[in-house]
Amino acid sequence: MELLFLGTGTSTGVPQIGCKCKVCNSSNPKDNRLRASVLISVDDTKILIDCGPDLRQQLLKHNIEELSAILLTHEHYDHVGGLDDVRPLGEAQIYAEKKVLNVIQRNMPYCFGDYKYPGVPLIKLNIIDENEFYIQNTIVQPIRIMHALLPILGFRIGDYAYLTDVKTISNESIEQLQNLDVLVINALRMNSHISHITLDEALEIAKKVGAKKTYFTHISHDLGLHDEIDKLLPENIFMAYDGLKI
Repeated sequence: MELLFLGTGTSTGVPQIGCKCKVCNSSNPKDNRLRASVLISVDDTKILIDCGPDLRQQLLKHNIEELSAILLTHEHYDHVGGLDDVRPLGEAQIYAEKKVLNVIQRNMPYCFGDYKYPGVPLIKLNIIDENEFYIQNTIVQPIRIMHALLPILGFRIGDYAYLTDVKTISNESIEQLQNLDVLVINALRMNSHISHITLDEALEIAKKVGAKKTYFTHISHDLGLHDEIDKLLPENIFMAYDGLKI
């Protein structure tokens, strides 16, 4: 199994437009962050988690020409805004909760009408809930988390788990994350945020989960320089960056 970080940034990306801070002006490529997304490959099965507005750039950069499925954590634009760009890849199998699929149908009505004009994305919508399901021969276990007051999903695939936009997580969900090789979770910034965990809160959740390795993603420029923050972390916890492969 391989996990490729296509993007590790928050909704504005890094650098943020108009910002002159040391992170946004950094010459270190690890401080340049596209919107958060990962590609998980299990043999010939390629699963994209989230599909933000940087998707075209991400697919071209990594020569990704096929996808088995797209899993959506929730309906916010920085996680679904690139769906139109899947059109060259053939029919896209989208897996998400019904409320998320309803938003996609509302925002992309040209993909779902009775009379589609040539060239529109071919999108197949698949409703999921908190029960495990299969993508080809790969088992996917959704994990319930909360993004402020919005219920969203993370995903466990084998011994990997990907959680983003977490604000709170239940003990039951923590139990579903035991015995992981790799946990990926958001760590937005140092200071408190209404809908995202801070670095300290991410470290606390990582301790409860106890994965062999943890990687932080969905990072804003407010967190600080990649290399400086990475040095402060425990030996089994790391800052992810765009293009990192596990």
